[in-house]
Amino acid sequence: MRLGLQVPYFSWPGAPESIGPTFGRIARNAEDAGLASLWVMDHFFQIHVIGPPELDMVEGYTALAFAAGQTSRIELGTLVTGVTYRHPGLLAKTVTSLDVLSGGRAWLGIGAAWNEEEHRGLGVPYPSTRERFERLEETLQICLQMWAGDQSPYRGQHYRLERPLNVPQSLRRPHPPILIGGGGEKRTLRLVAQYADACNLFDTGVGPEGLPRKLDVLREHCEAVGRDYQEIEKTVLARVTLGASGATAPSGEPTATVTETVERFGRLSDAGIDTVILGMGNDTDDAAYELLADVVRQVRDLKAAGR
Repeated sequence: MRLGLQVPYFSWPGAPESIGPTFGRIARNAEDAGLASLWVMDHFFQIHVIGPPELDMVEGYTALAFAAGQTSRIELGTLVTGVTYRHPGLLAKTVTSLDVLSGGRAWLGIGAAWNEEEHRGLGVPYPSTRERFERLEETLQICLQMWAGDQSPYRGQHYRLERPLNVPQSLRRPHPPILIGGGGEKRTLRLVAQYADACNLFDTGVGPEGLPRKLDVLREHCEAVGRDYQEIEKTVLARVTLGASGATAPSGEPTATVTETVERFGRLSDAGIDTVILGMGNDTDDAAYELLADVVRQVRDLKAAGR
């Protein structure tokens, strides 16, 4: 099992002046703790599950490029880009540029988009759910074509590209890995099976209505399109606040010990999850990364033991 970190909150004390130094420190801490990946949301307004839209929110690819300059090993991606926010050709070029400048560490995290409030607020068209999924599939096709070096015209229902040129090409070959976010069983997981290297699901438990159900559906889609299910990295987004037993973080969230966290991740591994991407309630606390490094070591030990 691999571990990553998502940073969804930037309204730290002293913001906006503190955002750059604080985010840079988080990126370095995450890499030093042995995390495999660093992720940011691709939103322009803060989302309501975290806070009001007026809270600070930085543009995702700018943030990742900044993090690339602060680090040397950790992989970088959005969790996830809404397909409506960027034209597919420009998105492929953006992710390629991040990959080249980071030394081959970029991911394309993408989904069908959902936040109507920020679309309307910023004047971005917000088509129907059906059309957003159509656009998502065409965007995946365009990105893969551009990363393959195929400059022939693309003619889709929603996009027309006369010459999808992509120079320089990505360093990671055959292309930066593609992660599709969401657990929709009819459309999202079908697109994962057909186009993606990874899926991202929520840590909604390991009961019959939770992750096993989603993974079974993904397996069925893989069988339908002739894809090896094992090729796809299964990831979940999980909230964790590391600390002493019974303590409370400054955010007000109860903390979990290293042992409790490793046990939780072991259960996720048993359910078929390959990567856990953490949202940490105390991600600005340097001391939390010492605990996180211990989690990383113990999770590696579980993997070495075959769990």
